[in-house]
Amino acid sequence: MKQSLQLKLGTQLTMTPQLQQAIRLLQLSTLDLQQEIQAALDGNPMLEVEADEALSTVSVAESNTQQERTADSESAIAPSSGEHEIGEDNWSQNIPDELPLDSRWDDIYGNYSSGVDGDKVDIEHNAAGSSLQDHLHWQLNLTTLSRHDKLIGENLIDAIKPCGMLGTSIAQITASLHADEDEVLAVLKAIQQFEPTGCGARNLQECLLLQLQHFPAATPWLQKAKDIIERHLELLGKRDFRQLSRRTNLSEAQLGAVIRLIQTLNPTPGERYGREETAYVIPDILVTRKGPRWQVDLNGEITPKIRINNHYAALVRRADNSTENSFLRDHLQEARWFLKSLQSRHETLLKVATCIVEKQRAFLEEGPEAMRPMVLADIAKAIGMHESTISRVTTQKYMLTPRGVFELKYFFSSHVSTDSGEDASSTAIRALIRKLIDTETPRKPLSDNKIAQKLDKQGIKVARRTVAKYRESMGIPSSSERKRLT
Repeated sequence: MKQSLQLKLGTQLTMTPQLQQAIRLLQLSTLDLQQEIQAALDGNPMLEVEADEALSTVSVAESNTQQERTADSESAIAPSSGEHEIGEDNWSQNIPDELPLDSRWDDIYGNYSSGVDGDKVDIEHNAAGSSLQDHLHWQLNLTTLSRHDKLIGENLIDAIKPCGMLGTSIAQITASLHADEDEVLAVLKAIQQFEPTGCGARNLQECLLLQLQHFPAATPWLQKAKDIIERHLELLGKRDFRQLSRRTNLSEAQLGAVIRLIQTLNPTPGERYGREETAYVIPDILVTRKGPRWQVDLNGEITPKIRINNHYAALVRRADNSTENSFLRDHLQEARWFLKSLQSRHETLLKVATCIVEKQRAFLEEGPEAMRPMVLADIAKAIGMHESTISRVTTQKYMLTPRGVFELKYFFSSHVSTDSGEDASSTAIRALIRKLIDTETPRKPLSDNKIAQKLDKQGIKVARRTVAKYRESMGIPSSSERKRLT
């Protein structure tokens, strides 16, 4: 083969480090972005927080310095320890007059509380955030049971599931401990008196009966509620009210009163313990109405305002190739690229949010039933960007509107054809289904087929299985499970 040189013209996208940084910042959530900015501030001396935010930090630092100087001056004129006479009140010298708000009792006074058999007891063990097992173990340590019975109790508590039900049979626990079954049942009965009421039950029936036992004896319909749970729990689960009324000899109004009492019980009493802390959403976009138009703004309070430190930037010399100057020059370039990427992120987010508001104006004014069908390609075409960019921008970004806080992904939905030739959003169809269910007769709830027929009369052709899929996605039970007497 003959070798030759050829020239070709072509274009290709090169993923430079700066472009990679811009793409990465674009897809970060608010919390991740705050951490990224803080990391940049810690690692790049060329970046600093703007004056209004830095002022408070400087004030705090100056205040601390002044306090240290005052303390040093006071210690200089204070008498020596040898000149002090120990009085009867000197025992409290190590305890401050005012405790910090976030201090704990144990940090100042130590833990002097103790339970039975010398076991230390944490008096705050039942606070929110502790697990169900921790809460039950804490109560077990307060009892006067013997060490052998406490050992059985610890094994029983460890076998209780997060919902509060006992997850292991008594026979298995008895065999594993080589204990007597009557002893295990006696300890289980003691645990079933702990809070929350109903924990340690072996089935739903026992759980509900344990809770009813703690009701005052004068509670109306208490005995009838116990009778229904003991004998007719299956009919109650099926909502067969006609058969239930016949077997209990209760009228419809009386049966309704008994069922309302049963509905106050908790079938999963342990679930309120050990829950994760609520994660509050901070909106990235603020949407407000200004007369006839909707105004879209970035939430400027969620990220610190940063800039380049002019003092350090002035130290950079052009023709100097020393190590120190190269260090400053490299960090200055990194700081400029970071600020540019951050600004690009804000501009893109604002541009996408503004376009979404323009297309979903009907939703803001009329509600979810007026949501228009929209996909990523619609926004990409409107603002001249790629769909992947729109996907990054709308992930984990939230918008605060007069109708609530929504993730930007919420405004995108598939479409369903209507008789008028227009498309209906699946979000709007879900809203219509929820509205029909909210206004249905409790005694005769609408079936999925009936809902599909009602939507068809409004010009929206949806199959019954589609209605069932939308209903289940919203967590709405079937018609048989929604049936109520009143």
